[in-house]
Amino acid sequence: MLVHHFLENSAEKYPHKEAVWYKDLWASFMDIEQNANRVTNFLIKNGISRGDRISLLMENSISYIICYFGILKAGAVVVAINNEVTSDNLLFYLNNSESSAIIAGSRFSSLFPIISHAPSVKFMISDTSLAYPPRTAYSLEDILQSEKPQRPEVSTISLDLASIVYTSGSTGNPKGVMLSHQNLSDNTVSISNYLKLTPEDRIMVVLPLYYIYGNSLLTTHFYCGGSVVIDNRFMFPNLVLETMRKMKVTGFAGVPSTYMILLNKSTIRQCKLESLRYVTQAGGSMPPSIQLQVAEVFAPAKLYVMYGTTEAAPRLTYLEPEMLSTKLGSIGKAIPNVEVIIADENGRALPAGHIGEIAARGSNIMLGYWKDPQSSAAVLRNGYYFTGDLGKTDEDGYIYVVGRTKDMIKVGGNRVSAKEVEEALLNLPHISEAAVIGVPDSILGEAIKAFIVPKTEHIPDVSLIKKELSSMISPYKIPTLYSFHRELPKNESGKIMKEKLRILPESELSESQPYSSQSPEFSQSPESQPPETPPPKSPEGGL
Repeated sequence: MLVHHFLENSAEKYPHKEAVWYKDLWASFMDIEQNANRVTNFLIKNGISRGDRISLLMENSISYIICYFGILKAGAVVVAINNEVTSDNLLFYLNNSESSAIIAGSRFSSLFPIISHAPSVKFMISDTSLAYPPRTAYSLEDILQSEKPQRPEVSTISLDLASIVYTSGSTGNPKGVMLSHQNLSDNTVSISNYLKLTPEDRIMVVLPLYYIYGNSLLTTHFYCGGSVVIDNRFMFPNLVLETMRKMKVTGFAGVPSTYMILLNKSTIRQCKLESLRYVTQAGGSMPPSIQLQVAEVFAPAKLYVMYGTTEAAPRLTYLEPEMLSTKLGSIGKAIPNVEVIIADENGRALPAGHIGEIAARGSNIMLGYWKDPQSSAAVLRNGYYFTGDLGKTDEDGYIYVVGRTKDMIKVGGNRVSAKEVEEALLNLPHISEAAVIGVPDSILGEAIKAFIVPKTEHIPDVSLIKKELSSMISPYKIPTLYSFHRELPKNESGKIMKEKLRILPESELSESQPYSSQSPEFSQSPESQPPETPPPKSPEGGL
């Protein structure tokens, strides 16, 4: 099956059904199908053919979805670009992917001049008029008004490349994850099955659609004929909660920081979301104590804890909601049609209780990294994709992540998992967010440094933090250095970017005093109507 078949099939079954809500307007499946066809017909007319790459730089919107499917229908490859992109990043993406065209929203007009330095780009499409376009430019509005809505005939097979998703690590250039139609469609079907999605489901989308987790929300609901509700104002979470209530959404998806914001800076505990059936969490580890809070606050909606990577399109495992209390801290078992093992250094499966690298195989695993055979060979070995995460299984086969192969801190002769320390810190009642890194130490080799966002404007007493941690983790795992901040650097997907922690100032908060439950809370979001989206902030981090 091809990814755009999800739209085509739903448009045939439910032509007038509400498909996407955005800014108080609904678009039906037929609306999106016909407009996507118009984009496709324009692309073909202008020389785009099977396998050509087209960059897509737009915020979440109906236009994004139309262009996404329009590119795929042409047999072309979507290069979805992080909305926090800088001019240097954009130039890299365009040149590395050798994009033949770019479709970009007006929000990013300040970056448009850089397009002139990408020789492969033949033309651009924008939703804003350009007085001095860097390339031949066309109006998306004109295309949607002038092109034919009939579906074109384009030869494409499921093994064809559908998307290149760039992910960034802490060093080097971003890697372009190559995902075929089969990768994406098979994973979509598996996710839809275990979530038991139906045409009656409506998902609230606050995650960016260029992000693989966000993209899966779109594909799963178009596959089953469900609806997508877009609200880009999560910086004001109470407005999103009101949208969820008003639009009677049945599903919500977030990364750990999404839920931390809802728990600490919204009215979620007083909000009645009577239509909500389930919530999902992926995109990083969420401490078990927070999982329990989320499950309690959102009940009777069920919490699905999920695990995956961009390279897996994106899902590898999930934990059944009814097993949350029994297998707390687990990422569950492999999703349908995927096999996951804990592998030793030679790629052999380890027995229960032994720590090794999490490896997986299935029709969802990427084709490789774009133009990077060396990096591809490093993670695609012996028929498996090696995730870089360390894990173990229990006697029942449930998987637990214990750290990253590259996120271990060597303190003296001891290896310390940053994840374990972060989870201990987040168990403390006066800490809202925490991240841990290793920093050079002349005696120990590395020392553990904690970056903390307190729940109040006051810095908790460090001696109190250490005392509380001593009952949860070994002494050598307790951080020796602390830095306190109002927020930690995150990419637009909500993941903390650890590579940026090293350049943060020592502390943004200067008043130090013992923690008190009576301390004033951080100021709440204003009630006034905010802008849809904050300005771009920083380059993306990996999934």
